[in-house]
Formats: sequence, structure tokens, C-alpha cells
Amino acid sequence: MAHRSRLAGFIIDCQDGSLTDHATFWSQALGLAVADADEGGEDRYAVLQEGPGGLHIEVQKVEHPSRVHLDIETDDIAAEVARLEALGARRVQQVRERWWVMEAPTGHRFCVVPMRETETGTPPNRWE
Repeated sequence: MAHRSRLAGFIIDCQDGSLTDHATFWSQALGLAVADADEGGEDRYAVLQEGPGGLHIEVQKVEHPSRVHLDIETDDIAAEVARLEALGARRVQQVRERWWVMEAPTGHRFCVVPMRETETGTPPNRWE
């Protein structure tokens, strides 16, 4: 089944400390205002304003060591996960029955998430 996907942006995972402090640092470091200091009201996600090329950038509190990871957004999660598995990626964990954490053959973690906006940003790739 045909589906579409593209790089959505990157997530700055922070293990310790204050979400507000981390969002403030990355906002100032990247020159992007904090658009939502507490998306979802759980003191877990802080969204920065849209980055270059329309990239989604957010700071996230996590349990694992701090790192940066990419998000790939798609209009068909199951099809995109299957496509990436065929390329050598593996499933690590499904989150809230909404997206997948995956691991590339290189060992890098990334997420496959639902597409936010289909008509804005870089046109998505179409996969048959």
C-alpha cells in the first residue's frame, strides 16, 4: 500500500533537571522561541518554534541517558515501520499505541510518528 513519510524534526532528550531550564537553554542556543513550554500539561514536552525548513523541534524529559533523536513522520505508521524494518531497522517499543521507537542498523534510535501537517513543510516521499 502506498504511503508517505519525511523527516519531521528532532527531539532533544533530557534525563535530569528542569524541563523549563532545558527548553530555555535550547531556545536560546538555537535562536528559536519556546512555542509551548508544557505541551500536554505533563511537564514532559516543551515545543520550540518551527525550525529551519519547517522542522519540528522539542525538548523532552526522559528516563534514558540524554541524547538527540530524529522523528520520521508518516501517514501510515504500520507501512513505514515495515519499510524501515526491510531496510534493517528494528522495533524497540511502541509508545501510547501512537508511535514506534526504532533502532537503525547503526544503533541510532529514532521514532516513527503520525504526520502532523500534510500540506506544509517539505513534500513527503511517496513509497509504493
